[in-house]
Amino acid sequence: MDMKLEVVVVPVSDVDRAKDFYTALGWRLDADVATDGEFRVVQVTPPGSPASVIFGESVTEQAPGSARGLHLIVDDIDTAHDELARHGAHPSEVFHDAGGVFHHADG
Repeated sequence: MDMKLEVVVVPVSDVDRAKDFYTALGWRLDADVATDGEFRVVQVTPPGSPASVIFGESVTEQAPGSARGLHLIVDDIDTAHDELARHGAHPSEVFHDAGGVFHHADG
């Protein structure tokens, strides 16, 4: 049986600012749905990705900014870095984390 990861929740403090940020990067806006004054979900998808990101109001109890260890996979890191910067993101300099975020075991 095939299994695919379809959606990742990213907790944000300002839904409209996050929506503007991701769509300015060229991510497809899939949904922006509010059912009442307390719930809103926005879904965006990176170009070429089968998985999407959602955020909104009352979508998660996680603290804004607490998402860690997410990886955006690209064919050419330098080109992707330049493209993100051109679209208004402020990526750090390109570096290689040889140990990786998941390889910090004690001992």
